[in-house]
Amino acid sequence: MRKMLSKILPNAEKTVPEGMENHSKPISTPKRKRVVPLWKRPQTIAMLSLVAISMIGAVGTWAWRTGLIEDTYLKAKWSAIKISTDMGFTVQEVLVTGRGETARDDLMAALGIQRGAPILSYEFNDARRRVEDLPWVLQAQVERLLPDTVVVRLTERRPMALWQHRGTFSLIDDNGVVITQTELARYGNLIQVVGEDAPDHVGGLLELLETQPELHSMVRAAVRVGGRRWDLSLASGVNVRLPEDDAPEALARLAAFEMESGVLARDIRVLDLRVPDRVIVRRNVMPQRRPKRKDGQQT
Repeated sequence: MRKMLSKILPNAEKTVPEGMENHSKPISTPKRKRVVPLWKRPQTIAMLSLVAISMIGAVGTWAWRTGLIEDTYLKAKWSAIKISTDMGFTVQEVLVTGRGETARDDLMAALGIQRGAPILSYEFNDARRRVEDLPWVLQAQVERLLPDTVVVRLTERRPMALWQHRGTFSLIDDNGVVITQTELARYGNLIQVVGEDAPDHVGGLLELLETQPELHSMVRAAVRVGGRRWDLSLASGVNVRLPEDDAPEALARLAAFEMESGVLARDIRVLDLRVPDRVIVRRNVMPQRRPKRKDGQQT
C-alpha cells in the first residue's frame, strides 16, 4: 500500500521543509467556551428570586385575607394561655397603692378582673385607660407581678377650687378638670371661682395668689371678668379689682400698701388696682336716714 501511495504521491511526505523535520509543532486547536447552565445564570437567579418573593407575598396576602394567619395565631395564643393557667399563672391578688378618694368598687369595676382569671391574657393597657377615666384618677399604672398578682399604682387629682357656674358647684383640680359635683361640704375652705372660663385659668390664679401668702389667706372667691382678668372677693367683704396685665405687680403693690396702712381692715368697699402705680380706694357709702314719720301722716 505504501509503495502504491509513493507512486501516486511521490512528494507527499516532503511537505515539511528540510531542516525543520524534528522541530515542527502540531497546530493547536482553540479551546471551547464553558457553557453555563441556564438555571445557574445570575439573570435567571434574580428572576426566580423575584418570582418567589411575589409568590410568598401573594400567599401571605391570601392567608391574611382568609384569616388563616390570624386563626393560627389565636389558636397558638390560647393554647399557651391554657398551659400557663394549668401551671398556676392566674390572678389571685390585686395590690393598689395611692388610692385615697377613689372608691374601691369603682376601681375594681374599671379593672374588670376576677380572681382565677388567666393573668397572661389580661389586657393591661385597656385596664389602665379605664382606670384613668375615673373622676379622681390623674394617672395610673397597671402591671403584672408573676405568677399571680396585679399591681395598680394610682396618682389622684388634688382638689384646688370650687367652680360656680349656672348655679351649680363643681370640685376642680389645678388643671380645671371637674372631679365631682357631690359631697362638696368638706371642701368649703377652698377658693370659689366664678365664670365660664374660670377653670381654664384657675391654675394661673392660684400661682398668682401664692406669691402673696398673706393676701391668699384672705381671698374667698374670684370672679373672671370678660375672660380677661380677675376680681378678688376677700373675707372682709372688700372687692379687689386686678388688671388684665401685670397682675403679679399689682398684687405686690396691694401687699405693700396693706403693710403700711392696714387698708384692708378699714371700711372699704373696692380697691381698684387697674391703674398702674396707684391704688384707688372706694369706701362704703352710708345709706341716708329717712325722716321719721309723724303719727297720722300718710304717705
